[in-house]
Amino acid sequence: MNNVVRDNDVVELSGPPAFNFGEKVRARWTIRNDGTFHGKEIGDVLAKKGDVGYVVSIGTFLQQFYIYGVDFVESGNRVGMKRNELDRIDACEEGSDLPLPEEAVS
Repeated sequence: MNNVVRDNDVVELSGPPAFNFGEKVRARWTIRNDGTFHGKEIGDVLAKKGDVGYVVSIGTFLQQFYIYGVDFVESGNRVGMKRNELDRIDACEEGSDLPLPEEAVS
C-alpha cells in the first residue's frame, strides 16, 4: 500500500462545499465498503465507477473535509463520499447525446 495518497494538508472547510443539495453527480471510481456501511460485508461494492446519484446530505470529517451523502439511484445505496471521488454532471453534459433539431430550410 505504498501508493496511498494522503491529503492531510487539504482543509476544504475553509471554503464552501463543492456540491449542493440535490446536485446530480457521478462516481469517479468503484467504492467498496470499508466496514462503515451497515448491512454489507467489508469489500462489497457500494457504487460502481460511473454510477449516477444525487447529493442528499453534506457533513464534515475530521474538521477538514466535506463528506457528501450521495443516494445512488441504481443500487439504492446512500454512500458518504469525498469531493475527489465525485464528478458533477452538468445539465448540458447530460443532454449532449440527444439529437439536435433539424434546421429550417428557407
